[in-house]
Amino acid sequence: MKNNRVIRKFAAFAVAGTMLVSLCACGAGKEQKDDTYKVAVVKQLDHASMDEIANAIEGQLKTIAQEQNVTITCDIYSGQKDQSILKQLGDQAVVDGVDAIIPIGTTAAQVMTLCAQDTQTPVVYAAVSDPEGEDLTGIDYVTGTSDALETSAILDMMLTQNPNTKKVGLLYSLSEGNSETPIQEAKEYLDSKGISYVEQTGNTNDEVIAAASALVADGVDAIFTPTDNVVMAAELAIYQKLAQAGIPHYTGADSFVRNGAFATCGVNYTDLGARTADLAYQAMTEGVAGMKDVYYMEGGLITVNTETAKTLGIDPQIFADMGTLVEVTTTQE
Repeated sequence: MKNNRVIRKFAAFAVAGTMLVSLCACGAGKEQKDDTYKVAVVKQLDHASMDEIANAIEGQLKTIAQEQNVTITCDIYSGQKDQSILKQLGDQAVVDGVDAIIPIGTTAAQVMTLCAQDTQTPVVYAAVSDPEGEDLTGIDYVTGTSDALETSAILDMMLTQNPNTKKVGLLYSLSEGNSETPIQEAKEYLDSKGISYVEQTGNTNDEVIAAASALVADGVDAIFTPTDNVVMAAELAIYQKLAQAGIPHYTGADSFVRNGAFATCGVNYTDLGARTADLAYQAMTEGVAGMKDVYYMEGGLITVNTETAKTLGIDPQIFADMGTLVEVTTTQE
């Protein structure tokens, strides 16, 4: 069963959380006051897309509270890209007797699923790119929203911008489950077009920087990265070198683009956050019966960094007919 696979896969987290075990036993129950709900939002780490999602969740919960004449308190936490911190945050949410936990990101969702197993506290995740592949479907107390990547749409953008692309760099982290499926999809797409590719991976900022430098030295025409949080965290350290080398970096989320990457085609994360909040309220008020199937968000939102585009000498309007075009500049967040 998938519950058991999740437990085995993340049993190691229990070691980091042993100091909270006795507290968890006390947190199994909660006296629910009528029309009063408590929500814990747990970001996998701090970056632009996850911050946008968290703010959208909080805003939508406030709107729901006003419309439904109920009280909803929402606390937002960050796991700081550390699985032991995520485990502690999840355990503490259970101790506090929250009515729902909303993890943002795949690893956060997996850890919260483990933490909530005994109490069956609703876990309503946001922005999990491959829920089925990461064993986050078919669990009674777990649901959420997916930002599943349309890999082909991003690679179509790449070839629209440069039909003569001969070699593509695939930059990702082996520790990010989000990257597995889209990297395989990218390979199949490029194979079908007769385009060669070079893979470089990194699991830390320094390794990602080194991997990006290797792709520059290899003379790739463009680089593709999926919704990979490890690479996202390093984007500010690599985007200038890539742009100055004339290499457009196509990515899986607009957070990369806001940190200097060239372009993406993905979902609207404000809409995703609002939809996640709706699912969480439904789960809190209806229980397991209200836990619906995963909601897959529609993509088609093209985001281009105009500063990077200028360095590359590319007109963002080349993508205007491919979707809704949003132009942004680089922010140091």
